Amino acid sequence: MSRVQFDVTHPAHVHLFRHAIGELVADGNTVAVSSREKEITTDLLDAYGIEHTVLSEKGVRKAALLSEWVLRDVRTLRFAARFDPDVIVSRLSPTAVHAAAMVGAGSVAFHDHEGTNRLASLLAPFTDRLCTPSTFEADFGASHDRHDGVQELAYLHPDRFEPNRERLREFGVNPDEPYVVLRFVEMGAHHDVGLSGISAAAKRRLVDELSADAAVYVSSEGAVPTETDAEPVPVPPALMHDLLSEASLFVTDSNTMATEAGLLGTPTIRSGAYAETTEFSNFEVLAEAGLVESVPAEDRAVERAVTLFEDPNAERRWQRRRDDYVADKPDLTDYIVDTTLSVATDAPRETDVSARRHRGLEDEPARAVPRGEGDD
Repeated sequence: MSRVQFDVTHPAHVHLFRHAIGELVADGNTVAVSSREKEITTDLLDAYGIEHTVLSEKGVRKAALLSEWVLRDVRTLRFAARFDPDVIVSRLSPTAVHAAAMVGAGSVAFHDHEGTNRLASLLAPFTDRLCTPSTFEADFGASHDRHDGVQELAYLHPDRFEPNRERLREFGVNPDEPYVVLRFVEMGAHHDVGLSGISAAAKRRLVDELSADAAVYVSSEGAVPTETDAEPVPVPPALMHDLLSEASLFVTDSNTMATEAGLLGTPTIRSGAYAETTEFSNFEVLAEAGLVESVPAEDRAVERAVTLFEDPNAERRWQRRRDDYVADKPDLTDYIVDTTLSVATDAPRETDVSARRHRGLEDEPARAVPRGEGDD
């Protein structure tokens, strides 16, 4: 049996790894999860019953990002030294890759955003597997491993996900009536510099145009459009995919959720600055499959959203396209588990406890770090 550490720093990482964590534990492996207090990351881990240790918290300003990651690097290293993993799995986390190298563990990193290819190139020599979709043109060397399909298939493959319509009803959502979901993000990540999402005016127009004939649920990292008929998303985060699956339309400036909605067979419009970049080759594939329409111009995106919502055949068309797309795509969780165990088996192990102590890595049990606690 193997000892596996997952480093989870973003809500999307919870979904990507949660089934793999469950399968590894069920098979008798020992798993530890190091987490980050960012948006709903820890809420999702708690909702899925995944025990985790919070190592850092996202600051409210971009200037705080560097200091947070320096602190996180130290804490991740100490956590790994105490847990003593065979392999550390992350979504292209520099702190996780560094910790793996320092404690003699294998490293598996997942990557699906060409906009961070420079970081991937820097980390590739220190990983045993750098896993990307097969659509990536970049070559990251000997550790680069390509997989078929998009990474969201780890949790939205038909073998993994089926919407729970009754749970939606419990939260006041009628899946038999048309409704629209809008998702707006803050462009606060390091790779978002110079980019913007959907403007406040376009958000307001979307709600005004669509709310006349349907409930409009809005999930937003910033302010929800005021003086409109928009309603906050009524379901807890763990039911967001159920809500997306039954929606008549989804409009967003979020890349991850655009992919998720398309894979669920929901008519999807993606707008904002990212919609005109080539940093996500996945969207070329999803566009070819007819699952996600990327419309950079806001006015055109609003018009297209209204047209799709009024099209009585749009939902059936998207469901058929989705079924065609996933028909030959693998369940990515199987790939995550197989890759993780392969690296865990092959990774060199440092069993000399005195060597770890010589580097200042105490051999103590890993423990949760309460919020606000520093390292003395």
